[in-house]
Amino acid sequence: MTRPLPTQSVLLRGPDGAIDALIDAPETARGIALVCHPHPLFGGANTNKIAHTLARSLRDLGYAVIRPNFRGVGKSDGVHDHGTAETEDMLSVLAWAQSRWGSLPLALGGFSFGAFVQTRVAERLAGGVTPVQRMVLVGTATGEVSGARSYTTSPVPKDTLVIHGEQDETVALANVLDWARLQELPVVVVPGADHFFHGKLHLIRDIIARNWAPL
Repeated sequence: MTRPLPTQSVLLRGPDGAIDALIDAPETARGIALVCHPHPLFGGANTNKIAHTLARSLRDLGYAVIRPNFRGVGKSDGVHDHGTAETEDMLSVLAWAQSRWGSLPLALGGFSFGAFVQTRVAERLAGGVTPVQRMVLVGTATGEVSGARSYTTSPVPKDTLVIHGEQDETVALANVLDWARLQELPVVVVPGADHFFHGKLHLIRDIIARNWAPL
């Protein structure tokens, strides 16, 4: 495993303006990963602790990881679009990443609203030249969630790693089980964990490390 490079801050050109992003990469990247943060209207940003944990976990597996800020967050232009324009933005970020690192294996990671967006990204990439090879979702927004929001979350590849807190107060575990049941998709439930995995972030790293070998 090559040693990690310092985190880099970049400003990319998206469909409707600038996309502010962080990059965590090893010296030699063997894959490309995109990590999406939680809801931008409720304080979500690419510096979120779970997004950071996902990024570092994937970097340590050999991926060059891009953590964009959604529209209206940080230096990213635009306004929140409930996942539609955000999906287009993320696809443009991946296109940029592939122009930089080439057509390497692709992984997606997301937390909460970011996980919802990633299901849409994976759906768009399915059947294309570079479909998603690995996917990890934490606290996936699906069904009715707190704040009177509702999400119709796309199906995901059968080997997607889904992690959810037993005591998630934002997205009920029952919602995720209902979504996963139709797909016969296993869910890793972390006992005692809330939506933000307070005091349990290390378990996310451990679960990814146990399930995924380095590239």
